[in-house]
Amino acid sequence: MDPSITHFLNHLRLVKNYSEHTLRNYEMDLVEFCCAHNSPLGVDKLQIRSYIATLAAKGLSKRSVGRKISTLRSFFKYAMQHKLLPHNPIEEIASPKLDKPIPSFLCYEQVLQLFSIPDVGTLFGFRDRTLMELFYSSALRVSELVLLNCSDVDLERFSIRVRGKGKKERIIPITKTAAGWIVNYLAHPQRKASDTPALFLNKWGKRLTVRSVDRLFAQHLVKTGLAATITPHTIRHTIATHWLERGMDLKTIQMLLGHASLATTTIYTQVSTKLKKEVYDKTHPLAEA
Repeated sequence: MDPSITHFLNHLRLVKNYSEHTLRNYEMDLVEFCCAHNSPLGVDKLQIRSYIATLAAKGLSKRSVGRKISTLRSFFKYAMQHKLLPHNPIEEIASPKLDKPIPSFLCYEQVLQLFSIPDVGTLFGFRDRTLMELFYSSALRVSELVLLNCSDVDLERFSIRVRGKGKKERIIPITKTAAGWIVNYLAHPQRKASDTPALFLNKWGKRLTVRSVDRLFAQHLVKTGLAATITPHTIRHTIATHWLERGMDLKTIQMLLGHASLATTTIYTQVSTKLKKEVYDKTHPLAEA
């Protein structure tokens, strides 16, 4: 491997604290690029454009091409900062514009259908219903939910402390309904004491993982007959859409969701417009004419 790539990856690992999964993706992208060009430090913008055209010709999606360009962009930024290059060859090259798909969402009746599936007569069914209520209450990401500790829940103020992307913390409200489920889950007679501070525990008394939550939802969704594309993240999209439908302003939704940019939150205006059109088509007496 080119030494400059090795140094760059070490920088991401030791200074930026990137995950091993992300580092593997960076390494694969850079090694692939170097297969066509002996060293990434010796290329110009025409060669980079030729490389991008080759990726497109192979049938890679815009998202995949964009990720590889992003990897190169990060590498060349590092190279410039460490004076390994006289100029940045990717500076004038734009990433492909991605078509933003409209997030999928559930209607309120489907939410209730999903909530009815876990067997709340058991500890783990009660746990699953509780985390569903919390998802719908506060539009958490799965990664945020599994990081919740018991100490993050303020039942007096009906709020929780959430650790989001980039380790940013935010305090967001929860509904009285979700708070009630949390209280009863923590007091459940089958919930054993654990040495972990985690709020949601697996059958071994350890913190739930993102993968295990995804797997639990998949099991419950099979029983509902809902679309296979529904995931825990769909609940986040769902409550954000319902908030907007009921008049909540975008800035507040942005704060609750933990979006860094308001532009990310505006996707829900498209969902709302789609939903209104569907309701219009179903209810207007002349819509089918």
